[in-house]
Amino acid sequence: MTRDFSSLAPAGKGESPTQQVTLLKSLGWQNFFAQQISIEEMAATPPVRVTEVHRSGLRVLGDGIDMMVPPRADATVGDWLLLDRTLPSASRLLERKSLIKRRAAGHDRSVQLIAANIDTAFIVTSCNLDFNVARLERYIALAFDAGVTPVILLTKPDLCDDPAPYVADAEAISTDVAVLTLNAKSDEPASKLAPWCKPGQTIAFLGSSGVGKSTLTNSLSVSEVAATQAIREDDAKGRHTTSHRQLHILPNGCAVLDTPGVRELQLTDAEEGVAEVFSDLDALSLECRFSDCKHTTEPGCAVLAALERGDIDAARLGRWRKLVAEDQHNTASLAQRRSKDKAFGKMVKQAKKLKSK
Repeated sequence: MTRDFSSLAPAGKGESPTQQVTLLKSLGWQNFFAQQISIEEMAATPPVRVTEVHRSGLRVLGDGIDMMVPPRADATVGDWLLLDRTLPSASRLLERKSLIKRRAAGHDRSVQLIAANIDTAFIVTSCNLDFNVARLERYIALAFDAGVTPVILLTKPDLCDDPAPYVADAEAISTDVAVLTLNAKSDEPASKLAPWCKPGQTIAFLGSSGVGKSTLTNSLSVSEVAATQAIREDDAKGRHTTSHRQLHILPNGCAVLDTPGVRELQLTDAEEGVAEVFSDLDALSLECRFSDCKHTTEPGCAVLAALERGDIDAARLGRWRKLVAEDQHNTASLAQRRSKDKAFGKMVKQAKKLKSK
C-alpha cells in the first residue's frame, strides 16, 4: 500500500515546527546519519530509508521518493541508503545506529538481518500459554546487544484470571527493562507507549504470531495498515498474518516496524547482550577459579557455590548456560563459514587471473 505523505510536508508559513514534521524526520532521520554525509552528497544522492524487503527488491522512501530498488543481501528494513538514481544497486549504505540480527533458521550457517536503526524494541507476549520467560530473555539479549532499548508488553490481560503473576515473572528478568500491560484493541497503546513513540523515533514490535503486534501497529496508526487474525483458542498459538517486515509511518512522525512472528530465535554474536540480561550471573562468573569455567562441575566455581547457598535460581542458571553455549556455538560456526567463503573467494579470483593470462 502506498502511503500519502502530504500531511508530513515541511512546515508552511505561520506553522511551527512542532505542528508538522519533515518527511525525513518522520522516517527516522537523525543527526547520527546526517553527520555521515556532506550537503553535496545529500543533494546528489538523497537519503532514502528501506521500508520493505521483498525477494524482488527493496522499497525505499525519501523526500519525494517512493520506489523499488534492486535487492541486496547487506540491507534490511530500517537501513538508510544514499540513492544513486543512475545505478540504484550502487547506492551507499549508511553506518547503522543499531542492528538486530539472528542466526538464520535451518541448517544454513548464515546471519539473518531483522531490522536496522531501531530505537525501541517492544517485545510483545500474551497473558496466556504464549508467555515464556526463556523466549523473553532471548529477545532482550538480542535488543541489549544491538544497543536497542527493550520494553516488554503483556497483551490480552483481560483473557486471564490475574495478570499479576505474568507481570512479576517479566519484571524479574531485568531491572533495566520496563514492563507494561495493555489491551491492544483499546486506546491504551497510544497513551501508554507515547514516551517511546515520538517524532523521529523508530520502534519495532517483536514476538510470536498472534500476540497482537499488528493490532498494536493499527492502534497507533489509527487505521488498518496491518492485517490481523485471531489466535487458536485451544493452544493460544497465533497464525502468521504479517508476511514480511514493513515500516509504517505514524501520523505523529514516528516510524513503527511490524514483523512476522518468529518461531526460532537463535542468538549469534550476542555475548554482550546475554551478559547484560544475566548481569548477576556474569559478575559471579568472574570470581570463578578458572577463566574458562563452564559452571557445571569445576572446582572453585563461584556460580555453583551461589547455587548451593540458594542465592540464585537453578532454572535461570540453566537458561543462562544454554544461551551462552548457543551463542558461542553459533558465533564460531558463522565465523568458520565466513572464513571458508573468504578462502573460496580468493580461489575464484586467482582462477580468473590465471584464465585471463
